[in-house]
Amino acid sequence: MSDQLKDLKPEYDVAVIGSGLAGLSCANMLARSGHSVLLLEQHHQLGGLAAWFKRKGGHIFDVSLHGFPVGMIKTCRKYWTPEIADMIVQLKGIRFDNPQFSFTTTFDREDFTRILQERFKIPQESIEGFFNTARDMNYYDDQTMTIRELFEKFFPGRDDVVRLLMEPITYANGSTLDDPAISYGIVFSNFMSKGVYTVQGGTDKFIGRMQDELIRNGVDIRTRCPVERIVIEDQKVSGVVTNGQVIKCRAAVSNGNLLSTIHKLVGDGHFSESFIEEARKVRLNNSSCQVYMGIRKGEKIDHVGDLLFTSVAEKFDSAMLCSRNITSRTFSIYYPETRPGSDMYSIVSSTNANYEDWANLPEEEYRTSKEELIESTIDALDKYIPGVREKIDYAEAATPKTFQRYTLHEHGASFGTKFEGLKISMGLHEQIPGLFHTGSVGIIMSGWLGAANYGVIASNDVDKYLRS
Repeated sequence: MSDQLKDLKPEYDVAVIGSGLAGLSCANMLARSGHSVLLLEQHHQLGGLAAWFKRKGGHIFDVSLHGFPVGMIKTCRKYWTPEIADMIVQLKGIRFDNPQFSFTTTFDREDFTRILQERFKIPQESIEGFFNTARDMNYYDDQTMTIRELFEKFFPGRDDVVRLLMEPITYANGSTLDDPAISYGIVFSNFMSKGVYTVQGGTDKFIGRMQDELIRNGVDIRTRCPVERIVIEDQKVSGVVTNGQVIKCRAAVSNGNLLSTIHKLVGDGHFSESFIEEARKVRLNNSSCQVYMGIRKGEKIDHVGDLLFTSVAEKFDSAMLCSRNITSRTFSIYYPETRPGSDMYSIVSSTNANYEDWANLPEEEYRTSKEELIESTIDALDKYIPGVREKIDYAEAATPKTFQRYTLHEHGASFGTKFEGLKISMGLHEQIPGLFHTGSVGIIMSGWLGAANYGVIASNDVDKYLRS
């Protein structure tokens, strides 16, 4: 037996595979409900894409932490602890800068209404109609309307308004104008309630407190334990295999990629042909590139906003957002107050990306392309922080290949699957009793808030199954 698997129980009620926010939330709720829970994570730390890493010079970089809706506070208070919820604070300086407009906003309904009226001259009734329509959307609505049709209904011919309302959500969940309107409306309405929030204290402290809570609730946590297979006997879950060892369990919850769960961890032969046929229609969402830039200790930068949506493209184009010929970037600025007690600054640039653009590059060209990504990003940042290049003493880039390596997500899919994946994810248990999935699927479950809430939803389904 490997060191990672010492002192295992002979059997668990449930094994949770993967420790993204959905997996962590699911494990915590099941443990609270009195079930014995084994949490298996292939990486050496918990968190999935809610991750961080340390580098020389005293730098700590947060991965993928660019902001989430205020609902994260309620979710953390209800399903975690007040101390975790209290770490969440508002980002008040959300800045847009592109050829069509440039301004700073608090990114809430009141301020967006003012901007749409004053800057874009949109009638009040159109604004209210749009906001109310988006707010009232839910999973059970008609799903035939596209995001493009939604915008055309309320803001016909206004590509500048589309850019304002669409670009941040595309960065948040990878959606395009041709995706179902529901995949936009739910996410947009969450943000429009009270703006954009982030974690004060860093992802390491945030996930660390979650780990402490899991341990208090009795979750058996094992890292460096990639799951190779979910064991199916008599057409129901009976265990999982990790590091070559079979561990018995009555239920398994995969927080891994949905398609990998079906085709690799379980195997097509355990599902009906019609289910596999539908699963093969599920499209993976796109991936991301990020550039991490650390400001030399002792250096300072002016406050230029918390979150910058920047672009040199003439108009919004979701395909261009993913191109290796980068025209649009978001910059998250981490000031010392982001980590109380620290005097360090860091900046993370994020761009949507296509896995195929990076996957098959020869090694030398891949390294060169990463360096070009870093250099062009610093050049773009200099517009907002003049002279920043001289203050940066560490820079590193991540590509879709990086995300695939560390998360094991197919094609490094940062945002899980497209909308059709949600039905497949929720239907696994109907195919194989004891098999569940939670994570970033169907777009509306993307991001920190959606992932955590889906983890809670999945835990309720697992609890019902275990008690049945």
